[in-house]
Amino acid sequence: MMKNEASRIRPRPTQRRNPLRWIIILLLILVYAWALAGVPFTGFKETAGQIMKAIVAGIFSPDWNFVYLPEGEDLLRGLLDTLAISVLGTVISAVLCIPFAFWSARNMSGHRAISGAGKMMLSFIRTFPEIIMALLFIKAVGPGSFAGVLALGLHSIGMLGKLFADEVENIDYGPSEALLASGATRMQQLWFAILPQVIPGFLNYTLYRFEINVRSATILGVIGAGGIGTPLIFALSTRNWPRVGIILLGIIVMITIIDLISGYIRKKLV
Repeated sequence: MMKNEASRIRPRPTQRRNPLRWIIILLLILVYAWALAGVPFTGFKETAGQIMKAIVAGIFSPDWNFVYLPEGEDLLRGLLDTLAISVLGTVISAVLCIPFAFWSARNMSGHRAISGAGKMMLSFIRTFPEIIMALLFIKAVGPGSFAGVLALGLHSIGMLGKLFADEVENIDYGPSEALLASGATRMQQLWFAILPQVIPGFLNYTLYRFEINVRSATILGVIGAGGIGTPLIFALSTRNWPRVGIILLGIIVMITIIDLISGYIRKKLV
């Protein structure tokens, strides 16, 4: 009883004010104010309401006749073209980034400078967005799907190589040391001890990157790199809103199905 009464009588310590928290909040407010001040706003156009009504009406009444056209480009061909660009770009990057991953992994090189050079190379590749690479390849090989494949494949090497390198650095050395004690060569250690550990992670990251590439391929078509983006930009330029609606609906359905299938496969891998 005496202890309980003493605990009730004892005053609670006052909470100390943390000035760092208020400084951080003030800095965030200043950053947001600075960012908003740099965005020019001159008001809405007089025809903005009419244009928005036309866009909404067209999108919610899609042009179903564009789904399949026997004589020319249609929705199905555009989506299949986008899917093919994504698959080829992902496969190219997943294969080519494996040497970069082992080059960049600290535990695979004898000197830190070697792995540092590999990481710097991957960072350099990641610097250029897909759309910039697509513009460069369009100038080099011409407009079309091939430029989109090269742009996605080269850009994805930077990100996949970094993720693959992190996977290699987290391997368990037990199997490799056991093979080394039994007289296995370096290549045998790589094939039987290291690759079985990293392949599930490699496949997981590859599927995740494939989902990103599908979304990126729809944008690359806008600048002439093939895919569903090409008819989308034509429909937008001619204000054919029903066609815009059916294209957006097709993109949503395709990405949703791919996300579901990829998520199921990644769960099985993990």
